[in-house]
Amino acid sequence: MKVDISLVKELREKTGLGVIECKKALEEAEGNIEKAIEILKKKGIEISQKKAERETTEGLIGAYVHTNGKIGVLVEVNCESDFVARNSEFQELVKNLALQITATNPQWIDVNSIPEEVINEQKEIIKEQFKDKPPQVLEKIIEGKLKDFYKEKVLLEQPFIRDDTITVKEYVNSKIAKLGENIKIRRFARFEIGE
Repeated sequence: MKVDISLVKELREKTGLGVIECKKALEEAEGNIEKAIEILKKKGIEISQKKAERETTEGLIGAYVHTNGKIGVLVEVNCESDFVARNSEFQELVKNLALQITATNPQWIDVNSIPEEVINEQKEIIKEQFKDKPPQVLEKIIEGKLKDFYKEKVLLEQPFIRDDTITVKEYVNSKIAKLGENIKIRRFARFEIGE
């Protein structure tokens, strides 16, 4: 199928990916932009999974101080090479992550970094709130409430502030696919006056 160049341009503006990737995704989706976006997301996840084990020893430390001077963030984001660390796409990623942390105040980078006792405490709170529900319903409620907790407190699970149709994890995966290197958020610190 021949794809209209205006569709390629529109998809490129929405995703920030290259012309060839956008054209291939549109051809596969038979010109449907929404399907093409899903195809590109899936490919981004596949690429990031393949690169997940590769060592990240380069990167940048990003800093952001809010205009009122009362909130500041430092974030360390690692990649595989100095070449990618100096790339404007990677620098934009680091800046956006600092803004995300400033705006949303996450407590952890990923679900695996949440201490077991915190998860158990959350489960107990939920069980107490819904103690009158049958056990099989209670399990589904716990699962749903924990997902909500993760969306609020876990950086990679949060909706991305610049495009709330994707999570921060999907945003990072799209950059892994585009830059061709593994990228990891190593650590962050958020400072707020009075906290």
